[in-house]
Amino acid sequence: MTRRPPGRGSRLAGFLFFWVCLAGGLGQAAAIAWPTSAWVPPGLSVGQPSGVLQIVSLALLVFALQFATRVGQAMWRGWLFATAWLAGSFWWLFISMHTYGGLPAWLAALAVLALAGALALYYAFAVGFLCAWAPMARSAQALMFAAAWTLAELARGQLFTGFPWGAGGYAQVDLMAPWAPLVGVYGMGFLSAILAYVLASLVTGVAQAALAWMRKPVRPVPVRNAGGGVYVSTPTPRVQARTWTPLSLARGVVSWLVVVLLVWSCLGGGERWRGLGQADTAGTSPLRVWLLQGNIPQDQKFVPGTGVAQALDWYPRQMLEGVAAAGARADGPQLVVAPETAVPLLPEQLGAAFWQPLLQPIADQTGPQAAAVLTGLPLGSLEAGYTNSTWGFTPAAARRALANAQTPEVHRYDKHHLVPFGEFIPPFFRWFTQMMNIPLGDFARGALPQAPWSWAGQRIAPNICYEDLFGEEIAAGFATAEGAPTVLVNLSNIAWFGDSIAIDQHLQISRLRALEFGRPMLRATNTGATAAIDHRGVVTHQLPRQERGRLEAVVEGRSGLTPYAQWAARWGLMPLWVVCGALLVVIASLRHLGRRGGRTRRR
Repeated sequence: MTRRPPGRGSRLAGFLFFWVCLAGGLGQAAAIAWPTSAWVPPGLSVGQPSGVLQIVSLALLVFALQFATRVGQAMWRGWLFATAWLAGSFWWLFISMHTYGGLPAWLAALAVLALAGALALYYAFAVGFLCAWAPMARSAQALMFAAAWTLAELARGQLFTGFPWGAGGYAQVDLMAPWAPLVGVYGMGFLSAILAYVLASLVTGVAQAALAWMRKPVRPVPVRNAGGGVYVSTPTPRVQARTWTPLSLARGVVSWLVVVLLVWSCLGGGERWRGLGQADTAGTSPLRVWLLQGNIPQDQKFVPGTGVAQALDWYPRQMLEGVAAAGARADGPQLVVAPETAVPLLPEQLGAAFWQPLLQPIADQTGPQAAAVLTGLPLGSLEAGYTNSTWGFTPAAARRALANAQTPEVHRYDKHHLVPFGEFIPPFFRWFTQMMNIPLGDFARGALPQAPWSWAGQRIAPNICYEDLFGEEIAAGFATAEGAPTVLVNLSNIAWFGDSIAIDQHLQISRLRALEFGRPMLRATNTGATAAIDHRGVVTHQLPRQERGRLEAVVEGRSGLTPYAQWAARWGLMPLWVVCGALLVVIASLRHLGRRGGRTRRR
């Protein structure tokens, strides 16, 4: 984006910018949840997001791009940054492939790098387009960078089933919280990209001023002419002085006003601004819940006699304790939630010896003090196909199930967005999955949307595992305020990734979903993070990770729709695609906006 003719930069500059991009990418990865307690910078906390770090690290990439002289050079820097960022975000895939899958360490590491490098191509092409068509005006450059970067984020999140884990907007769950119910995670990423560009431009301007000062002669240089006289030479400015016009002055004032307002909105913005996105939502009634965390080791989870036996003993026992507490205590649970595949076998594999003792106490409940149970389990058959599902048992549903065990009439949710390689095998990659010793499934997709579960005055919408990464799919259930869920529930098992930063990252993702829709989010997981999150994205209750236990919490259901829920339910992410694409086309067609006379080129 230097606007200089193609040239060959120094090897030293290339070496320095290599480390700038690498450091920026790793900082971007750490921004969603700081990964280590060995060293924690001031202002950060282990496992917590940092919006400031996300902006600063992205500004390092912009800084490197502003000194790129060739499109290929810019693409290399963008690809390096994105590869470091993505590999640093989901390095824990190595654990599932090597520790639990038996893949050789070198091959598992190579697979993670290959995935990161392939996804990084979106960002490489984005910054390549930016540098090929960069306009002269800084304000237009900032908008073009934000639009191109957001399009790359959207492409990663939606194309080829999508894998948007670690998107930059998740790091802004605290700093830009008021924006979440208005524009969603990708809109927040757009705004942070603008701030990153402004920060990088300020640093570039200071650096250029410092270099110009260092090159300036300390005192006038005397020069003797042919006639013996002496005159003082005055250095000729290399850059033509800028001529201000009313239009350019107005554009500059508006640009800085927008930046100031954006910073103000992040630093507080006033009580009215902070509540604007959820102004049309309201509380319904409290819901008392028990969230179960079995902490069954992943290498034992599907092994008969160990993990299977533990699951079939501990989870039903906790469910029945919840049912008993509902009738005996005023603060007893109205809902007991067990995580994804808490019941690790098909219902017909268990038979009446398992289901009768579990369902009968649920069915025997009468009166308002009753508890329902929501649990994850696999469903289906070889002929019909299998699904990763949940069953919800109310007292009435339990009675129907006992009366007709062959076709129980219970609330059922089937997972829609399946995990590549884990729940379905992409074309041409069966050879890769056959190298791993993992119980992989080939599941069928559930419908979108699926009706919420009505219980205890709430409309409860389950989602499974990383489905809460796709806010646009959750939004499909918010078409009308009358039928929209009042409580979101995530059932997960990320024990596949050990005691890694994936647990903290997933918690931040759930927090942002709660903000976008103005709904509480309940999380029941195998190893963590089992938590209750309110509609403001605040974690109100949480169990320690890697421990067996139950979390007793109270959340308030919410009704009404946020602006994000309204437009995402109707159009998905298409408005962001259209706006960012239009910005690229318009700015590229006006790329000489801000051109000055002479041979002036801006870095």
